[in-house]
Amino acid sequence: MSPAAASPAEVVRAAQKDDYYRGGLRSAAGGALHSLAGAKRWLECRREVELLSDVAYFGLTTFAGYQTLGEEYVGVIQVDPSQSRVPSRLRRGVLVALHTLLPYLLDKALRHLECELQADVEGSRPSQGSLVLGGRGRSRARHWVHRQVAPLTEPQKRTFLQAVMVLRQGLSGLQRLHVAWFYIHGAFYHLAKRLTGVTYLRVHSPAVEDLRARESYRLLGLVSLVHLALSVGLQLYGFRQRQRARREWKLHRGLSHRRSHMEEKGHFQELRVYAVPRRTQTLHRHTLRPSVLLGVHHPVVRHQDRVPSLQGEVPSPEARLPAALSLT
Repeated sequence: MSPAAASPAEVVRAAQKDDYYRGGLRSAAGGALHSLAGAKRWLECRREVELLSDVAYFGLTTFAGYQTLGEEYVGVIQVDPSQSRVPSRLRRGVLVALHTLLPYLLDKALRHLECELQADVEGSRPSQGSLVLGGRGRSRARHWVHRQVAPLTEPQKRTFLQAVMVLRQGLSGLQRLHVAWFYIHGAFYHLAKRLTGVTYLRVHSPAVEDLRARESYRLLGLVSLVHLALSVGLQLYGFRQRQRARREWKLHRGLSHRRSHMEEKGHFQELRVYAVPRRTQTLHRHTLRPSVLLGVHHPVVRHQDRVPSLQGEVPSPEARLPAALSLT
């Protein structure tokens, strides 16, 4: 009797067991680096330590031609697309590289590129002197990305930044889509195994597969697809809202600059002064700022009998004012 293909439940259990042991190895390596080099160095090299731990785990198992701890726990082995041979060393090496190195390099490159474009677009990049002083702390990758981004124009940088953000979100959505597709069809749980064509076969005698479990996985895959579609819709809606808010903010900022520019030039409307009947007359028509009148907007008048004639000046407190002014 030929070996049967591993069920989705067995593949998932093997992957979960491998993640458990990888987590333990990462924690041990990170603890050793923290004890030897300190917390600052550990924070700077945390991703690299995780990468080395994963490469060591899969290098000592998959690349060396042995089962991983998760595969041994479940009782499955890896086979090539022929379903009859163990993958060659080259195929196993490509599998380990795609599973460990490629996600790290993509994430690091996109993160550096997004940081550089964000700094250029928002104008938060430090001066050239500070870049020279702090150049030792910047990695070679950041310097290379900075040289590639510098010749771009401002609109190109904005477009490129949006493309990078969409690409990062798209990679995350692609991983979720692939997992949902696995739940439905049960072939490849990781993208690296799909690209290399590596699948699993049972080592022991095939057991009777529970059809209800298979249907449950298919239902889980459909629910995952619906959830992914809703997530993509919400992200698109949020992106449109952010774009709209950014346009409104730019418009508001332009109007504020224009208003402040007009105020600096002194563009004010003339105050209208109306004549007051009976033995009073208005001041000569001229332009006054509202601050001169201290918030009083009714016309300034002078009395013909007891108040001397003023030309656009407010009477002093010592001036003798009449007891009452006739306003009728």
